[in-house]
Amino acid sequence: MADDTSNLASLDLAALAAWMDGQGLSAGPIRDVQLLQGGTQNIIVSFARGDDRFVLRRPSLTPLANGNDTMRREMRVLRALADTDVAHPRLIAACETTEVLGASFYLMEEVAGFNVLVNMPQPHAGDREMRRRMGLSVADALAGLGRVDYRTVGLEDFGKPDGFLTRQVGRWRSMFDGYGKYAAWQGYRDIPGIEAVGQWLERNCPADFTPGILHGDYTLANVLFDNASSDVAAIVDWEMSTIGDPLLDLGWLLTSWPRPEDPTSRKVEPWDGFPEPGELLARYRAGSDRDLSAIDWYVVLACYKLGIVLEGTHARACAGKAPVELGERFHQRTVALFERALKLV
Repeated sequence: MADDTSNLASLDLAALAAWMDGQGLSAGPIRDVQLLQGGTQNIIVSFARGDDRFVLRRPSLTPLANGNDTMRREMRVLRALADTDVAHPRLIAACETTEVLGASFYLMEEVAGFNVLVNMPQPHAGDREMRRRMGLSVADALAGLGRVDYRTVGLEDFGKPDGFLTRQVGRWRSMFDGYGKYAAWQGYRDIPGIEAVGQWLERNCPADFTPGILHGDYTLANVLFDNASSDVAAIVDWEMSTIGDPLLDLGWLLTSWPRPEDPTSRKVEPWDGFPEPGELLARYRAGSDRDLSAIDWYVVLACYKLGIVLEGTHARACAGKAPVELGERFHQRTVALFERALKLV
């Protein structure tokens, strides 16, 4: 994985400035360049030019094979959300070709917000009721996304909703089976119910659903809160977005929601005041006309999918391709997710 220095050095600021000139975006030297995130998937950099600040997002130096296509999909969904009430970073300009920086990229507004998994500033850290409203606003923001008519905003060909739910188990089970290429990986022996949960999901798959925009990774990690209020300032990281069943986002949120009693769960401090998953579900129901009678199915599917994705890091760690400590932690989380799924089943 490239380090911070190489990620920053990879940006051709002169080429970026020339391209911005062609877009009519501010003027003058690019200054105060800060790496917000860099690694195996994306590089995110903030900078100033003229009187404005920008955030640039592009694939990493060693992107996945479809990294540029993924970037173009993000551009498209952000454009589509521009005139909606969905909280998102405003797209300023996009470059779909690779000629300027060697990869597709886009510029978006810098959101005045924070992520609770990184830090909890004041007044939020000192106000329990404020934290409760923050949690409820996460459910409100997701319900709002689910109310957007994807056809009206030009995303009618953004995904393949036909058969979306029936494809899920096979897709993720295929990924799990692929870990067998790592000969040292024996983690499957510890995972309870991998067969039983998959079979239950296939037997109980909802017969139909109302398609909508799916974020694909709707968790606290991908939500920024307003610096001064309890509101969600922006939903970020749209790289997994598609047209599918928005209730999978809800199941994903409920599954990933921090659980203080679970030692494998992600931690937020202070946590007291944040609503329980049942309150999130009730809040979503109040803002949505979707049928939630099968919500347990979506939670089980989220446990199944997330557990399999996390186990991939464990498999790679067994082969020396990821940190061992990280792999073990993710494996423990996978086991906990499948135990939870079995209880629901």
